[in-house]
Amino acid sequence: MRILNYANSKDRAAVEKLIRREPLLSLKGAGSRASLTKKTFGKDLTPVQAVDRIVDDVRLKGDQALFGYTRKFDGFAINAKNIKVTPAEIKASLKVLPANIKTAIQIAIKNVKAFHTSEKPKDWFRNGSQVASGQRWVPVDRAGLYVPGGLAAYPSSVVMNVIPAKVAGVKEVVVVTPVKKDGKVNPIVLAAAALSGADTILKIGGAQAIAALAYGTKSVPMVDKITGPGNLFVALAKRKVFGQVGIDGFPGPSEVLILADGTVPAAWAAADLLAQAEHDEMAMPLMATTSLSYAKEVAAEVRKQLGWLKRETIATDSVNSRGAIILMKTRKEAQVFSNRFAPEHLEILAKDAKKWLPELKHAGAIFIGPNTAEAFGDYTAGTNHVLPTNGTARFSSGLSVFEFLKRTNLLEVKKPGLKALGKATVDFAEEEGLTAHAQSVRYRL
Repeated sequence: MRILNYANSKDRAAVEKLIRREPLLSLKGAGSRASLTKKTFGKDLTPVQAVDRIVDDVRLKGDQALFGYTRKFDGFAINAKNIKVTPAEIKASLKVLPANIKTAIQIAIKNVKAFHTSEKPKDWFRNGSQVASGQRWVPVDRAGLYVPGGLAAYPSSVVMNVIPAKVAGVKEVVVVTPVKKDGKVNPIVLAAAALSGADTILKIGGAQAIAALAYGTKSVPMVDKITGPGNLFVALAKRKVFGQVGIDGFPGPSEVLILADGTVPAAWAAADLLAQAEHDEMAMPLMATTSLSYAKEVAAEVRKQLGWLKRETIATDSVNSRGAIILMKTRKEAQVFSNRFAPEHLEILAKDAKKWLPELKHAGAIFIGPNTAEAFGDYTAGTNHVLPTNGTARFSSGLSVFEFLKRTNLLEVKKPGLKALGKATVDFAEEEGLTAHAQSVRYRL
């Protein structure tokens, strides 16, 4: 793993590339995708063009287009009768679920539910002598949650999306996930969805699933909000349907920034870096420290531990392309860099970790102290792992109950308020040329 000295102008330029989420080494074929567009549409299309076509087809043709694209892209002979996961399939998934995995899922559900219950806002109403006003929080009626079905199954993502929706009070939670030719959903993903309280589980994925959720078809109910990670085509489809429905954002590759003072075992820091690198080749594992000797120790540990990983090739590509250990002069310099980078995951591996917090403003989630591996947040500790990436932590937050709630303002003007506010309201309206506005108040005066 490369070590960059921030005091060196050449290395600083490399760090600036990382802040812009640019690779330090372009990998041959990294991020490339086999295109089916020519086979599907008769000509090569860009991902944006392909998604536009798919979404528009599903919007106009409903199930016909949804089923057609699912057959072409996934090979599953889908129809109106087999699109929905049956109670028997759910029962079978729970039957084969290993006891230790069931326990892990139940622990995650319990803690995630407790976390989101604590953050749920309360209605309020202020009853003044002139005006009574307040706010009421109302959940969306129906939410659509996307669960990827690509390189690996992620039951944790099911928990992290379904639970906050349920805590918010969403009446119907619809989970969609792509399947292979056999039409079977990964049993652990299916079990996680059932244990979390999903109401409906559909065997569809890709841009066509997002379109079906947004516009509705005969087989797929129209939802109010869509959340959950996916590939490029899913992200582009979410962008296209935004406005028709709400979305949670446009998640990019996973990333971690570790701020380390050199007191935590190098093996721990290396393992935490690789925990992000093994997600995919585009992941960004970064560490900032003021100790050159510690930086060298961690780099050596990364090289050693890579050989232990099941996803060694993916992690190696990530480390080589977008990974780095950045040598800083001071803690303050590291904190300034962290705020500029605005990482998805920010770990503070330091003996006085809490003292770092006041200066750290921008991060999706912060993991405090030597024992707090980011993996706890991914699975069982309760904080949600759906977090802003690509520097969007500067202005956005992780998935929460707020994604599934709407805030409605309440207002009652009383007779004393009519007298106190009436003339000023009329004057405002007249100044803006809105005479009907003014007249509506004059009648009451």
